[in-house]
Amino acid sequence: MVRGTALITSERPALPVPHQLAEVLPDGLRRGGTTAVLGSTSLVLTLLAHACAGGAWAAVVGQPTVGLLAASQAGVALDRLALVPRPGADAALVLAALVDGLDVVVVGPDVALGEADRRRLSARARERGAVLMPTVAWPGASAVLTVEQARWTGVGTGDGRLRTHSLRVARTGRGSAAVPHVVEVTLPLGSSAPEQVPVEGSAEPAVEPALRLVG
Repeated sequence: MVRGTALITSERPALPVPHQLAEVLPDGLRRGGTTAVLGSTSLVLTLLAHACAGGAWAAVVGQPTVGLLAASQAGVALDRLALVPRPGADAALVLAALVDGLDVVVVGPDVALGEADRRRLSARARERGAVLMPTVAWPGASAVLTVEQARWTGVGTGDGRLRTHSLRVARTGRGSAAVPHVVEVTLPLGSSAPEQVPVEGSAEPAVEPALRLVG
């Protein structure tokens, strides 16, 4: 029965990614796979925004630096996002439960896992058809996106706002990702990024009441 379930979930379509990342993730975010994203929270949020725009549900675990304002500005659908900033000693159990029910689970640096825990979570993701997205080194990851250089633009001499974030992203990994490849991307990623609707008369975006903040 478990084997049959794994076959069904693995046949579900991959989750979409921005067109500028298609060179390094030609198959999108493959269900059942582990895609590590190292060195840029902005890139993590951009990937989550496109996955959620396609109907996915996501969670960010053990990464307390990810805030609601940043997620909203990146285009993440807050009503499809769960935050668990500090999962504590039961991190492995928390992650396993989220992998069972959600499409994308980000695993941050504040999650204490052993090698056996990582192997079990990767196997569980394969079985359930979920995407694991660690932001720390993860042995056995199918694809690893590493930000080698980053540059912000938009700020003048003491004035202006940050407008874009240019990244040099290198991909390594296994299988189809075994051949190293490098792309230059700019965040926000043009018209392919999910559009944000401003709230009139408010300096901050509205937070959906369905948002789940745990821990």
